[in-house]
Amino acid sequence: MRAILLAAGRGTRISKSIPSIPKCTLPVGDKPLVVHTIEMLLKNHIDVTIVVGYKHNYIINILEDYPIEIVYNPFFDVTNSIGSLWMAKNSITEDEMVICNADVFWSQEILEFVLERQKEVFLLADKTRIMDGDYFFYTEKDIIKKYGKELKVEERTCEYVGIAYISKSFSNIFKERLEVMVEQQQHGVWWENVLYSMTSERDIFAVDVEGRFWAEVDFIEDYQRIVDYVKSH
Repeated sequence: MRAILLAAGRGTRISKSIPSIPKCTLPVGDKPLVVHTIEMLLKNHIDVTIVVGYKHNYIINILEDYPIEIVYNPFFDVTNSIGSLWMAKNSITEDEMVICNADVFWSQEILEFVLERQKEVFLLADKTRIMDGDYFFYTEKDIIKKYGKELKVEERTCEYVGIAYISKSFSNIFKERLEVMVEQQQHGVWWENVLYSMTSERDIFAVDVEGRFWAEVDFIEDYQRIVDYVKSH
């Protein structure tokens, strides 16, 4: 199994509240956030690829002792995350795969939850965060029907967590769509748009984390939630 972590972006929304470093390297307890994730994945015998861009050498120095693949996106300032994933397309093989935004804090409990699901492809979601979340889904029987930051409250059924699972049987389909979209110059969208583009063709699921803790560092309050959680656990 392989995990691809995306860590190339600037993180402009939180940049005024933190030091001038990639937000995935913010300290959580005694180590950077991204190190928590990488150590968890390696402990579970999952190969790791991370795509870096903004202040890439800062991240590379932090991760130099870990047996992982590091891919550099030199165009991070003019592409969105789909461009970063395209840079790592050689890591998309006929294996199980987890794709994750590197500024997401998630635990062994959530990883085990992901690995236990019996679906070909899904994104993790949180049904408790429809009022103050960041990116939302409207689902019917857990199948994504609508998605976006601007969904009206009455249309939201869950918030996107920032983690997706892709099975062996779906990996080639996913990779082919990724390559088509980039070839069509759709490099200004998120990597998740590869999956969203398929929602009219097949079932793409949003699976609820069922109360398990997670947080994506979009705002300083998210970071504080992570720090408080780790401190209390």
